[in-house]
Amino acid sequence: MSDDKSKESWRPATNLVRGGLERSQFGETSEGLFMTSGYIYESAEQAERAFKREEDRFIYSRYSNPTVAMFEKRMALMEGADYCQAFSSGMAAMFAAVASPLKAGDRVVASRALFGSCHYIIAEQLPRFGVETVLVDGRDLNAWEEALSKPTKAVFLETPSNPTLEIIDLKAVTEMAHKAGARMVVDNIFASPVLQHPFEYGCDIIIYSTTKHIDGQGRTMGGALLTNDEEFFNDEMTPFIRHTGPSMSPFNAWVCLKGLETLPLRVKHHCASTIDVAEFLGEQNGINRVIYPGLKSHPQHDLAMSQMSAGGTVVSFEVAGGKKGAFKFLNALELIDISNNLGDAKSLVTHPATTTHSRLSDDERAEFGIGDDLVRVSVGLEDVDDIKEDLVRALKASQS
Repeated sequence: MSDDKSKESWRPATNLVRGGLERSQFGETSEGLFMTSGYIYESAEQAERAFKREEDRFIYSRYSNPTVAMFEKRMALMEGADYCQAFSSGMAAMFAAVASPLKAGDRVVASRALFGSCHYIIAEQLPRFGVETVLVDGRDLNAWEEALSKPTKAVFLETPSNPTLEIIDLKAVTEMAHKAGARMVVDNIFASPVLQHPFEYGCDIIIYSTTKHIDGQGRTMGGALLTNDEEFFNDEMTPFIRHTGPSMSPFNAWVCLKGLETLPLRVKHHCASTIDVAEFLGEQNGINRVIYPGLKSHPQHDLAMSQMSAGGTVVSFEVAGGKKGAFKFLNALELIDISNNLGDAKSLVTHPATTTHSRLSDDERAEFGIGDDLVRVSVGLEDVDDIKEDLVRALKASQS
């Protein structure tokens, strides 16, 4: 039994609870968890038809699985996408999105402000395969225009960026990417599917680490790729992932299905607390700068609010005293946990220069605005007054 009605008349919040649901003959209320690696054929002829793609059925869970398929359908409904592919991690989704269409001699242009592993793929891994890569200041449209004056295969960016929360004009850069012959790939992790919808600006491919807001409770790894590009999905990406194997497990898909049910509620609460925390931090001693797109002090506040429905769930700030002050601050926290994850029900803090972006050189970190004094906080679902009290206590300790 399937809820086909969802595609026609249900609103987004309803689709996040019921979209893509396929019930077995047992009529279970919750989505079924199909923990199986393989599937049985009625005959050798059916197996042959399945492998020739003459019959649509499950073949092997590295390719597809009923629980994973439900998650993919629900994600696609949420984004208004024709296609969704689930992955074992967000980085697997990112690599498949960028690398699957490439060959030696192709060209990729990306924003320079990237998550550390994404920066590694663009700046170090792809050039080893003979791919030309160019990194630009994502905020500078002139830099994009110059970089995209040559034929390009793919453009990759994240907005807001990790961890300095830079904002990129999706519409303008997408138009330039298409003129250069490139597909636009957007890492939408920081904004989440609730706050920003890149397809509205003409973007071609959206990727997520479902580990973040979609699970949102620190339980599973996962990734997702969404697109309306049939050629890319069927001819380029699908063979790539089928033969390299970065598949999402059925259990992780089931957990993420349950996460989607409450995603809007959680993200809205995260955002309400984060703007409160950001405004509060701006009033405290011991902080040199607060970075949050929802604040009018953010240099790209207007652009951020034109693309996003709220400022997001992460705030970054510079603690007085450099690395020593930042470490004293982190070590004095009692409620907020030190962790490099984000989008979690629990508030988490990290020091990007020594964790997520530690592979970068000192000069690169300085260029990207990732100083030794920079701290990133993912604001959780705890009482916001408890979060603020913990921050004040740690700030006082950092300046002692």
